[in-house]
Amino acid sequence: MVHKGLKNVVATETSISLVDGDNGHLIYRGYDVKDIVLNRSFEEVTYLLWYGYLPNEHEKTEFSTLLKINRHLPPYVSQIIQALPNDMEIMNQIQTAIAALGTSKFKWKPSIEQAIRLTAVIPTITAAIYRKMSEKEAIQPNMALNHVENYLYMLTGDVPSFAHTKALEAYMILTMEHGMNASTFASRVVSSTESDIVSAVTGAIGAMKGPLHGGAPTGVIDMLNEIKEKENAETWIRRKLENEEYLMGFGHRVYKTRDPRAVVLSTICKQIGQDDTWLNLANYVEEKAIQLLKEYKPGRELYTNVEFYAAAVMRAIDMSPNLFTPTFTVSRMVGWTAHVIEQSKDNTIFRPEAKYVGTYH
Repeated sequence: MVHKGLKNVVATETSISLVDGDNGHLIYRGYDVKDIVLNRSFEEVTYLLWYGYLPNEHEKTEFSTLLKINRHLPPYVSQIIQALPNDMEIMNQIQTAIAALGTSKFKWKPSIEQAIRLTAVIPTITAAIYRKMSEKEAIQPNMALNHVENYLYMLTGDVPSFAHTKALEAYMILTMEHGMNASTFASRVVSSTESDIVSAVTGAIGAMKGPLHGGAPTGVIDMLNEIKEKENAETWIRRKLENEEYLMGFGHRVYKTRDPRAVVLSTICKQIGQDDTWLNLANYVEEKAIQLLKEYKPGRELYTNVEFYAAAVMRAIDMSPNLFTPTFTVSRMVGWTAHVIEQSKDNTIFRPEAKYVGTYH
């Protein structure tokens, strides 16, 4: 039997996360993400995914310091970034800069120390590339700021507000890990060959940049920009559904109920709602789309996914659409590295079969 896309094929065991699609739960190391996202920091949840438990105050402080001291780029990587052409897609530039880190310090087996370095440096790489593409000088990391604050600071040069930081931090916690998705599987496949962790996450970035994986929030922005007003929503959505076109931000391969990450982000949107017109439009389009999806696709469980409200959060904090997928990548580095480390502890190379359907001569 052929399982296209390996759907429903269990390829490994993991204790990192559980995606409970039927009941709408996302579990990180035994904790429902909805219960930790609003009262734990990015650093604490990263620690949880790598070490398996939440840190105490001493461990949290020590770990935060390690992340901070690993933020700076080697001069040669900065030179590579400056040499890359601006018409090269930003995700390709990030992939190139990350690959350039692959020195002898990153030999197999992967370690948490290696994961710390990659997670700490990818915001610096992303911000440097974004500012270069905007014809602006790179901003050096601010050691007084936490991981998410510093990322926003390096993008703009301004220390972000508490509300903007918490909104982005919630998004980044919710997207740092999500089971055996395409990019995580790619990272584990590469790592299963006993290749280094840098090669594994470089492969993951290649999967992340595909529009069916990491590019969806941009599509949501485009959709809402096209609709413009609540009065246009029903006609626009009906036309899409009648033409059997895909609605960005709705439906998920795993979740058969509302994406739990979307539930949290919708709450965040209501809390930070600086652009009421935009957020009200997003809320209305969500309600109308779910109503019409039930009408046009009866029996299909299609609800809002994380990309829909991720787009709303990004717009609310004034983040450029060009940074949606890169920011997803900055957060998901945590999950990729957790999986690469786990893969190395009981490694078997991935080697599925393919059914030949060609001709014989």
